[in-house]
Formats: sequence, C-alpha cells, structure tokens
Amino acid sequence: MGRMPKRPASSTSASCPCGLPASYAECCGRFHRGEAKPPTAELLMRSRYSAFAVQDEAYLLSSWHPSTRPPAVGFEPGMRWEGLTIVGTTGGSAFDKQGTVEFRARYTQGGRDGEMHEVSRFVRDGGAWSYLNGTVD
Repeated sequence: MGRMPKRPASSTSASCPCGLPASYAECCGRFHRGEAKPPTAELLMRSRYSAFAVQDEAYLLSSWHPSTRPPAVGFEPGMRWEGLTIVGTTGGSAFDKQGTVEFRARYTQGGRDGEMHEVSRFVRDGGAWSYLNGTVD
C-alpha cells in the first residue's frame, strides 16, 4: 500500500495504457506529471486507469474527491492491466459540473484473465474534475 509509484520512462514511443492513439508521455503522462488537468470526466477516468497500470498512487489520490478519498491505494500483487474500453459517458464535458463514465477494464492476475465493469461518477471541484465513486458489477 505505501509503495512508491512506478512510472514508465517518458518515452515518446511508449503507447499510453488508456488506449488512445498517443504515447504515454503525450497522453496520460502529462496529467500524471501535473503539466495539465484532464478537461473532461472521460479523460480523467482514462488517466486514472493509466495511473493504476503504472501504479501511480500519488496521482490516484490527488484525483480522488476529498469526500470519498481513501488514505491509500492498494495495488494487487501481480495484477497487470491489459486494456480499457469506454462503454458510454453522460455529462462530463468542459461545460458540465458532473458526469459518469462506464467502462470495462481487462486485467491478468496469477495467470488468469479478468474484467472489471464500473460506472464511475465524477464531479468538477474547484475547476478540475475529480473521481467521486463508482459502482462495480
């Protein structure tokens, strides 16, 4: 739980874990480094997925709404995030105050494949998007 984040090298050729057609450095890496804030709830969700993939606990906690933020993020030993699919969004644009993002995240752990399905809720707090909570099924 208290491990330091493992961040990939800021290579311009390393693809971003979130699945968008850009390098990690140009995509979610800029959010993780604090160079920019995600302008939409979907981009925040993608950047949080990437933060789980690279085990960036500091970013996950900073992008979590203070009212629901845990004291630490636990990373499952041996879990590897393999892919993200956005199922749908509501609200969450640069002009909204709240939004939802439904997604499916594929992973492997202990040689077994799995999938997490969640509808995440986001709110704009102080001009920046933050993760409020999610419903997993």
